Amino acid sequence: MRFIHAADIHLDSPLRGLAYYEGAPVEDIRGATRRALENLVNFAADPSEEIAFVLISGDLYDGDWRDYSTGLFFAKQMSILQEAGVPVFVVRGNHDAESQITKLLKLPPNVTVFSPSRPETKVLDDIGVAIHGQSFASRGVATDLASGYPDAIPAMLNIGVLHTSASGYSGHDECAPCSTTNLAAKGYDYWALGHIHTRQEVCRPEDHSGLSPWVVFSGNTQGRHARETGPKGCTVVTALDGEITAVEHRDLDVVRWYRCIVDAADAVTPEEILHRVQQEVEAKKAEAPEHLLALRVEIRGACAAHSALCSDSERWTNQICADALSDQVWIEKVKMLTEDPDSGEDAQQWNELLDSVSQVAQSTELQQRLLSGLAELESKLPLELRNGDDPISLSDPQVVIEALPEVKQLLLSRLLGKEA
Repeated sequence: MRFIHAADIHLDSPLRGLAYYEGAPVEDIRGATRRALENLVNFAADPSEEIAFVLISGDLYDGDWRDYSTGLFFAKQMSILQEAGVPVFVVRGNHDAESQITKLLKLPPNVTVFSPSRPETKVLDDIGVAIHGQSFASRGVATDLASGYPDAIPAMLNIGVLHTSASGYSGHDECAPCSTTNLAAKGYDYWALGHIHTRQEVCRPEDHSGLSPWVVFSGNTQGRHARETGPKGCTVVTALDGEITAVEHRDLDVVRWYRCIVDAADAVTPEEILHRVQQEVEAKKAEAPEHLLALRVEIRGACAAHSALCSDSERWTNQICADALSDQVWIEKVKMLTEDPDSGEDAQQWNELLDSVSQVAQSTELQQRLLSGLAELESKLPLELRNGDDPISLSDPQVVIEALPEVKQLLLSRLLGKEA
């Protein structure tokens, strides 16, 4: 018996800032979440795969929508699984809890959406499986929902479906927090978790001499921006005689995001760095030949080419984009993070200014003064840049600190350019 665990599909995620990128394959990326769902459905409906059921652990949608097209697309995909005899079990997460589409649109009879009012259990007697779950009633759920789930049903394969930030995961909204200890106490065989977009096997039975369940974040089915890198998809679970025997990742994504780190150490000319960039791009293409690649290129290291690179960074950035341009590759951003190998005389006169930028990371007082100065600028940014999947947040100290290396390089490139 096999089943699919998926989560965080974020169907028709708006990708609001994408139009600001020159040359971005907007339609390909905007439609990627739908195509990833189609890949999931085609996989689950294939008789040779012998998929017994599908679990979706929250955030099927990305929020409320102006029309029903998103919900209708999902309903159509579910009808394919209905014809294939594959049931689907869904919990709502923090993003789709308040969606009117999910509340009002009637779905095919093979789709079960767990109640937000209390934990429920769906028993599949023919295959000996009990599925426990509870949806979010609202976007903000601060309580431990898992603690209210029922204990395992004896002599069955017990699965918990839960949307949660668990504990110890930064970079995500906290919701329905819980501990691995509390999950294990329920006696389930597998916890199908959602909310964390990076696939993680939080707990495996062999880690604790068979006393703990599988606790897995399947990750999202499609990366949506440069912070969601690498393969994305679902988790396929195999069970035999009531015992889980295999837990494996399955790719579903159609657009793959990568950070392309290029070592510029000892490069003498910008052309040499361009060659290294092209080698890295070709390596990524070979790694995912069937995918559209969205690459963020970061050029790092101390090199003699640093001054020439920084003094005309716009030229070299555009040359990198032009060299990589193809039907398979889009360069989302280029970060010039090289360094002068010996802090030569040209840059020496600017050390005091550059050092003052570095000091911001160590001083809370300087951070507050900087954030205060940036507040007016942030208020003038277009709404599309302040919202969406990968927003600009000039009020977040961590965001500002992470930007400091780029700020230093930008300052240096402008100053060296004027010197030249």
